[in-house]
Amino acid sequence: MPAMPADLSPSTLDPADERQRRWRLVLGGGAADGTGWTLASADQGLDRCLEELYDGERGGDLGSSAPRVARWLGDIRRYFPSSVVRVLQQDALDRYGLQRLLLEPEMLAAVEPDVHLVATLLALNRILPDQTRDTARQVVRRVVADLERRLANPLRQAITGSLNRSTRNRRPRHHEIDWHRTIRANLRHYQPAYRTVIPATRIGFGRRAVALRDIVLCVDQSGSMAASVVYASIMAAVMASIRAVRTSLVVFDTAVVDLTEQLADPVEVLFGTQLGGGTDIHRALRYCQGLVRAPQDTLLLLISDLYEGGDRRGLLRCAAALVGAGVNVVVLLALSDQGAPSYDHATAAALAGMGIPAFACTPEQFPALMAAAIERRDLGAWAAAQGIVTAAATTSLR
Repeated sequence: MPAMPADLSPSTLDPADERQRRWRLVLGGGAADGTGWTLASADQGLDRCLEELYDGERGGDLGSSAPRVARWLGDIRRYFPSSVVRVLQQDALDRYGLQRLLLEPEMLAAVEPDVHLVATLLALNRILPDQTRDTARQVVRRVVADLERRLANPLRQAITGSLNRSTRNRRPRHHEIDWHRTIRANLRHYQPAYRTVIPATRIGFGRRAVALRDIVLCVDQSGSMAASVVYASIMAAVMASIRAVRTSLVVFDTAVVDLTEQLADPVEVLFGTQLGGGTDIHRALRYCQGLVRAPQDTLLLLISDLYEGGDRRGLLRCAAALVGAGVNVVVLLALSDQGAPSYDHATAAALAGMGIPAFACTPEQFPALMAAAIERRDLGAWAAAQGIVTAAATTSLR
């Protein structure tokens, strides 16, 4: 059961009574709860919501009847803040297998949309009936729009800024000169008599109309990576809108699908994925090798928990070949809000031994990660500064 939020309901109780009240809500009443507390009328509806969901612990019964669940979804949105509503919805899905109820448009319209709901809808994509598909797309589009508002500008600014820094040159043409940085670099050459600075060193930008970096996102779409698929698809769509980079998006399970042509619409990208199934990372990396045009200017992000269902030795050989060619390879064990995931430690350590960092990353950290990766900074040091634990190199390539 989720922790009771501080703003669960207004209360003028003293601290001791407030603790009793909260324990009563957690334990559910009856002779066994030990609190002896009687809920006020304002708390009784809230208590019914918890009872219907946590029936194994509370004796309630949130059945599989669509009208009953629809009413419950409305009630929890009235009694709880949205952050708690999402937790309760996810618990309902996990405990009662209510996914099939999401196939009804009325039910879907009553649910609070979030990343986990999008992942559930994508997993159900192949069996969504026609009358529900439009509603599902509307729900997914709402979540995508919200995430883009939150994440797009920081990501664009981080990438554009890092490209400007990494493409600065010392022999620019006149129209390429970055005058602000050139003046700062030459202040020691200031001539008081002429009231001017001699630009002994000129600093300029690169030619921005040309793609300066290729970015390849290779995303594991096995069931455990559901939230990462959602975030990675949105990030890829944002990066595809930046003219200075060429972005490719490849998703895989045991098959490999290139979704690059759909990046103009992240909702289409998401519905082009197919969550679940096996994992063949080796096959996906071999495909991505074929996308590399200029290894030194290519960043390849493999987003996977590294549980290889195919050829692990081939995976390691392919990764070593990419690094040997000069590709900047980074492994994200998860791109989600959940923190450190379960992952294959031996494979992560073997990759770390090749100089390929492997760690989890939140969506909020992703723009800074991209900036550091494009500038080829030490990502181990970057991760440490963010408080992120990276995989240790304890296993050699065999």
